[in-house]
Amino acid sequence: MTIKTRVSVIGAGAWGTALAILANRASSDVTLWTRNKTVLHTIRDKRINEAYLKGCFLDPSIYVTDELAQVSDCDLLILSTPSQSVRTACIALSDIIDPKLPILISSKGIERGSLALMSEVVASILPANPLAVLSGPNFALEAASGLPTATTLACGDAVLAEQMSYAIGGRNFRPYLTDDLIGTQVGGATKNVIALACGIAEGKKLGENARAALITRGLAEMMRLARVRGGREETLMGLCGIGDLVLTCTSAQSRNFALGVELGKGTPVRDALPGHLHGLTEGVVTADSIYEVSIKQGISMPICTAVYHILKGHMTVAEGISDLLGRPFASEGEIRRRA
Repeated sequence: MTIKTRVSVIGAGAWGTALAILANRASSDVTLWTRNKTVLHTIRDKRINEAYLKGCFLDPSIYVTDELAQVSDCDLLILSTPSQSVRTACIALSDIIDPKLPILISSKGIERGSLALMSEVVASILPANPLAVLSGPNFALEAASGLPTATTLACGDAVLAEQMSYAIGGRNFRPYLTDDLIGTQVGGATKNVIALACGIAEGKKLGENARAALITRGLAEMMRLARVRGGREETLMGLCGIGDLVLTCTSAQSRNFALGVELGKGTPVRDALPGHLHGLTEGVVTADSIYEVSIKQGISMPICTAVYHILKGHMTVAEGISDLLGRPFASEGEIRRRA
């Protein structure tokens, strides 16, 4: 199958809109689907997604629709809905898309209840469609604005991965290829929880040493989870792991980091969450899922566990920090091996 120029993007949030812009910039013919009537009309009238990606112009050649049937006639479908909506989207798509149509998943997270990664969710509904995953240190606004950006594109078919790269990539948006879908997704899901922890450290003014430690030990937790789920640890030494951690754990543009800062400053969880749920649900929901996975599969993930308990109100920020600092000393190599 040869990907030509027809790309459909499901979901007009910040990243979905950015990917539509990037695919258009790569000379693909782009259809962008949204169920949000306000977003639909704003893009059609002003060529700007004011709700999610304010300030980025969408070329008039990008066709925007709220009719799902209009996305089926394409060569590549990009799935960019919130992670907890992926299953619903796939069910709706199952009756209208060709089973040979490649799907590129840009949604990051772990599904509640099933604890499935996004590729596992999609495969359970659309088992015949070739799948790939996109994940990396990618702020939507910067990528859409044309600033230099690199990302991981994971696909088991090297030829298909290269074709997808040309459908969305360009001089300033550079996909790097791997065949490790599991490791790539674990990185994309876990980094949001570690970013919450780093934000808490920032809000508590614990210093740069503490943040560096959280990033590094957070990477170790990522690696353990990836190994148990069948991914490769070395994948997380790249853009979808350490790259994404560095970005989301050090920048105020990260909504997860920003929420953590508020928590660290002493804002109660019940007060901090409402103002951050727009665009942030992934990190909060993923903390639940990762905690459940770690308990069920016996994976040592103390940072993610502390974040989970803080978000749930099971412990205060001070108690969470004390719990982490009270852990026994250990060999770094032993901690990496422990699951």
